[in-house]
Amino acid sequence: MSVIHRLAGAAYGTHLGDQIALVSVPLVAALVFNASAELIGILVACQSMAHLLGSIPFGMLVDRRQLRSLAIASSLIALTGFTGAGLGVWAGTVAWFGAGITLAGFGTVLFALTALSILPKAAPATGLARANAAIETPRALCSFAVPLAIGLLVAGISPPLIYAAAACAALGALLFTTSLPTFETSQKQPVSRITQILEGGRYVVTHKLLLAISFCAIFWNLAFAALLVVLVPAIRDLYHFDPGAFGVALSAFGLAAFTGSWLSGRIADKLAPRFVLLFGPGSSAIAAAGILLIGPESPAVQLYACFFFIGFGPSMWLIAQNSVRQLVTPPALLGRVNAVIQTAIYGVRPLGALIGGAVAGSAGAEVGIMFVVLAFFASFAVSLFSGLRRVVSYESLKAPEAA
Repeated sequence: MSVIHRLAGAAYGTHLGDQIALVSVPLVAALVFNASAELIGILVACQSMAHLLGSIPFGMLVDRRQLRSLAIASSLIALTGFTGAGLGVWAGTVAWFGAGITLAGFGTVLFALTALSILPKAAPATGLARANAAIETPRALCSFAVPLAIGLLVAGISPPLIYAAAACAALGALLFTTSLPTFETSQKQPVSRITQILEGGRYVVTHKLLLAISFCAIFWNLAFAALLVVLVPAIRDLYHFDPGAFGVALSAFGLAAFTGSWLSGRIADKLAPRFVLLFGPGSSAIAAAGILLIGPESPAVQLYACFFFIGFGPSMWLIAQNSVRQLVTPPALLGRVNAVIQTAIYGVRPLGALIGGAVAGSAGAEVGIMFVVLAFFASFAVSLFSGLRRVVSYESLKAPEAA
């Protein structure tokens, strides 16, 4: 079994558990803890807080420690967190539940950063986009299957069992990470942690493509996190859909992500990256605007269609920008650069969740959706007016500093 296949197996386990948490946290908060929109926002923020707090320290570890050991550690952290979250639901303790999902999030963050640094060591530059698609496909497939299952079963399944399933997924990831080989690590002279962080941050800020990727993703994830929070009260108060519609909508998003990831692996060598880098945020902005047209008498399939197109283009964008990052960044800086960008991308999700909960709680779910649409369009504007629209091929990204 190749390194890519082993890494893909670990990705299935990691993202299966992460998607279970992503979908079930708002539902469990509402159904088990009878949470308000503000509390739902706080709990969703807890899950994504790991990206804000863990990305930078983990990025420094990735640049200097054995990648196999870090991959194993990521699975163990996720396993512990999901077990704790399940116990929190069983005990009816919100604080315990929030702590568990936060810890599990740290495991996902560490795995993502480790995998991004393993791929350039396991695949040639010409096959990097296909390798990224192979690792992204598990996340996309899980984001389709998990919301569908939870949406259909949420009314009849015991909430603690949901997190037991997530723990089993993390255990599966652990089996694959232990089968990974060891990788060569950097042996540079030790420098201060602040210097290490600044090196990665300076490279991102001074590189026009990386800076554009960061801002594009910041606005997109701000919008998406807010949407996850706003959607629950919108389904209940505006659309009068069944609560399971939340899971089915995210399943449509996941189906789109899987389709986009699958397609990316087959057209990576045939389509100029600039088209994908513009299509991703642009299509999701238009689809989000479509949610504003949904009313109490609308069929639920209209919501599902909007979520499909919110997920399709960005899944292709994610693979394309991962490849851009890996090609323009020197190997010795890759962990820290990825960490800085991951912090910007996913670290903003807690802010988006809190804003979404605050807006929906004070001004209503409809105003919250308007905020979501504006943030999605801001993401598209960044891509449209940046150097991303001029990336004609991956080969053209082999700048001297990346050699």
